[in-house]
Amino acid sequence: MKPTPLTTLWRSQEIRLLAPIVALGIAVWSFMKIASEVLEGEAHALDQRILNGCRVDGLPDQPWGPLWFQEGMRDLTALGSPVVLAFTVVAVWGGLMLARQRGMAWLALGSAVGGQALALGLKAVFSRDRPDAVFHATVAAGHSFPSSHAMMSAVVFLTLAALVARLTPRTALRAYALGMAALLSGAVGVSRVYLGVHWASDVAAGWAGGAAWALACWLLARRLGLGQGLGADSGPLAHTQAGTRP
Repeated sequence: MKPTPLTTLWRSQEIRLLAPIVALGIAVWSFMKIASEVLEGEAHALDQRILNGCRVDGLPDQPWGPLWFQEGMRDLTALGSPVVLAFTVVAVWGGLMLARQRGMAWLALGSAVGGQALALGLKAVFSRDRPDAVFHATVAAGHSFPSSHAMMSAVVFLTLAALVARLTPRTALRAYALGMAALLSGAVGVSRVYLGVHWASDVAAGWAGGAAWALACWLLARRLGLGQGLGADSGPLAHTQAGTRP
């Protein structure tokens, strides 16, 4: 089957190298843009409108929806908690060590630790207050921007998915891993706004910052050749580039 012009373009080594760098730049720019609007106070009106939309009219302490929905949101937000994320990272680290992917394992662990340090540092720099406590439908403390739950779920889930994706030659499996990671991170972020413990801009910035960090870690793994020959750099596309048939 003759490749389409789009397929030919994507198989260009320059394009495949440039695409993740462009994505990284977009993620960093998005974070900086949101941060700028937060500092200038331009995001507050929209943040407040979104928060009010998650509450019963005139009752800021009453989240919209039935009790089972509220409990579901609390369950989702727990997926981004430090305990759950730490357990996830340790579990994947152990699996990678058993698979003798030690470089990948330590990069996964380092990305989580570094991402947490970055999130805490950004919170200290911006020192933004959370929404009023009357909106809180779950326990929360500390500064608000960026959302640690949103950022760290993106850091952990996206980084681990991107690294593990390098260990499988099947495009469908790689897409599934990354898609599920994005879905989990998205659900955690939405739950934080719904539960009234973060502004929407906190969550958006957390997603952007977490995605940027995950992309940076993936680029580092690619630069170091971790998982090379097992995942993203293998399979039919690699054979095509090498001038051989799969």
